[in-house]
Amino acid sequence: MIVYKSGEWWKALWHFHTSEVIRLLLFRVAMVGVYGSAIAVAILEFHSFNLVIGREYFSFLGIMLSLLLVFRTNTAYDRYYEGRRLWGQLVSHCRGLAMEINAVLPRDAAQSRRYFAALISNFPLALKGTLRGRINFDQLEATPDIMERLRSAESVPTTIVAYLQESVEQLRRVEIITPTHLLTIKPHLLGMMEVNGSCERIKATPIPFSYSFFIKMFITIFIAIMPIVLLSTCGYFMVPITMIGAYVMLGLEMIGTEIEQPFGLDSNDLPISQLANKIRVSVHDVLRVDLHEQKRQLVALPYSVIH
Repeated sequence: MIVYKSGEWWKALWHFHTSEVIRLLLFRVAMVGVYGSAIAVAILEFHSFNLVIGREYFSFLGIMLSLLLVFRTNTAYDRYYEGRRLWGQLVSHCRGLAMEINAVLPRDAAQSRRYFAALISNFPLALKGTLRGRINFDQLEATPDIMERLRSAESVPTTIVAYLQESVEQLRRVEIITPTHLLTIKPHLLGMMEVNGSCERIKATPIPFSYSFFIKMFITIFIAIMPIVLLSTCGYFMVPITMIGAYVMLGLEMIGTEIEQPFGLDSNDLPISQLANKIRVSVHDVLRVDLHEQKRQLVALPYSVIH
């Protein structure tokens, strides 16, 4: 994730090249410039072909393309924003569950506090690994009695919530937790499962291929005919004009492609590693369990920061 101050335009522009998407975009825009230059030389210097495309038809295509790009951008950002909203809910549920457990556990129950702190902290870390395709079990808090089961589980976050539910039920049986406490604890467990399912839905449901292919093909055709339409009135100035238009259209499509899967490792994806580590710090603080300073430092942003 790129962190910046929205009001400082010049500093943001100075760092725009730090994004891999921008570098790829500039390369593609350069290729459009080469294509436009070849069209200009072929027609103006050698008169290789004389193809005329009506401006009315070109304007109509531009209107249709703009509507498609608006829909594409809104759809991608909706997925991005929903992902951030879900992780915001996860922060609240994990902290709320830690507060409920802290209120009912005796102050001297150090082992139980460490156990619940580890389980609650492991859920966001496991969810982060699931969404990125690989769980690093070495990053999880040590829970020797259940780690082997977690390694073989089909859904590690679900298994962690199941262990939390079992542990809460054991506290109820020994009457540390009353049925009244369950009314406040269960919504947090259900909320964690809801976040897990919603994040998996976003990851497993990309934009339909037919729609993605259609808009990419439409942009390609539009950029291909743009130099031919503009050449008669703009001459060689058609080349930079075409490159600016390609920068806008290709940029919107590429940014949409990047943020429609918000849980990855691209520069503009959500900082779920930071959020997961922030939850771990909060949970340990609430339950009064010591956490190694090295793990606390993982909360710092490992992303591009524009000062």
